[in-house]
Amino acid sequence: MKEKQQNIVIIGAGLCGSLLALRLGQRGYNVTVYEMRPDLRTVDISAGRSINLAFSDRGNKAMQLVGLDNQVKALCIPMHGRMIHDAKGNTFQSNYSGRDHEYINSISRGDLNALLLDEAEKHENVTIQFNKKCTSVDFKTTTAIFKEYHTKKDIVVTNADVIIATDGAGSALRKSYYLGKSFLFSFSQNYLSHGYKELSILPEDNGGYKINKNALHIWPRGSFMLIALPNLDGSFTVTLFLSYAEGVYNFNNLTNENIVLEFFQKEFPDALAVMPNLVSDFFENPTAPLGTIKCSPWHYKGNTLLMGDAAHAIVPFYGQGMNASFEDVVEFDAALDKQLNTWEDTFKAYESCRKLDTDAIADLAIDNFHEMKDHVANPIFQEKRKIEMALEKTFPDAYASKYSLVTFNENIGYREAMLRGRAQDKAILNMISDGVISISEDINVIFEKVKKETEAILEDNKVAGLH
Repeated sequence: MKEKQQNIVIIGAGLCGSLLALRLGQRGYNVTVYEMRPDLRTVDISAGRSINLAFSDRGNKAMQLVGLDNQVKALCIPMHGRMIHDAKGNTFQSNYSGRDHEYINSISRGDLNALLLDEAEKHENVTIQFNKKCTSVDFKTTTAIFKEYHTKKDIVVTNADVIIATDGAGSALRKSYYLGKSFLFSFSQNYLSHGYKELSILPEDNGGYKINKNALHIWPRGSFMLIALPNLDGSFTVTLFLSYAEGVYNFNNLTNENIVLEFFQKEFPDALAVMPNLVSDFFENPTAPLGTIKCSPWHYKGNTLLMGDAAHAIVPFYGQGMNASFEDVVEFDAALDKQLNTWEDTFKAYESCRKLDTDAIADLAIDNFHEMKDHVANPIFQEKRKIEMALEKTFPDAYASKYSLVTFNENIGYREAMLRGRAQDKAILNMISDGVISISEDINVIFEKVKKETEAILEDNKVAGLH
């Protein structure tokens, strides 16, 4: 494939689409991006979407690929661990790693997206068009139809060699695959019984932070939780994860000011104390669902390709949604480096190395939902984390927890991280429960026991065909 002679259409100028446009522009392709929303650099379009996101090593690997890692670092607030808030307002911090240099970051979705758009538009071969919603894609003829927001007229795009859809969980291309019934296309969409609502903690009058700046705050309450991530302006984006219909309090019955205040006073009193704007936030901001999307194949021959959330939307509980989409671009770039003969060969190579990993992070995100809302407050889980921190601190080159494997080991695939991490979790929890290990024991002895039991579990799983 001769890169400079190829015309690529990208549907969606969000985080994945703007990064992909930048990278393909750097490689010399002619790229046109169509985005349904207005230009976020000129208007506020954040309503209903996460204002800030967790940015970690896999995402940074993508920023290094396009040469933006230093600029992105300036947008980040380090979060060294989870700050757990109990029902009485007591707090304790559980670090993400026993290695001091490993932490995640809070970053503004809008600021990061704007940076990627600015950098993409510096390339003469990249064009971004806003207010143009994709209504359908004819993947057989590589044709896309867009509706212009202001004129309501259809725009038919027929000059693309390839169409790549980075248009999120509601992807128009994926819908066309599904409705077209022209090939065997598998699709699943599964929702949690919980939804989420964005709230906020405003900064102090002097611009300072009302709670610890360098932590991801969690109020775990068993069947629901509150989390908060810091912003550069001193505020925190707060997210309530709550069932739609189950429990004493749920989104369906939090219908007036009194019951909302009663709920927060009972469950999150220390958060309520720094959220005088709670009621207005609660009733002005939408409640949104939490779902996982898996599908295959991601491509139709050499004409069209799904990428990012369009191919594999996940729930946000591992902080890997954006990072996984950015890693998609890194893996796609690696497939292009193979210089295969056709787009179809390139798409096949990309999907074959990527699909198992995206399925794995989707499953891990569901696991972490239960861990964050419940397990982090469990004494056995807390002892497990203390043991993991000690192991990472004492054996920084020989041991990494499941969380570290996923978050800080960007050269290990999600699936490998999941398999080893789950085996380690099972080994440690079983041995704590059976009294075989405890945090008071010599860490060298613990390490040998954990290593031996983990390898035995991995071997059993391999024999059982679970690898």
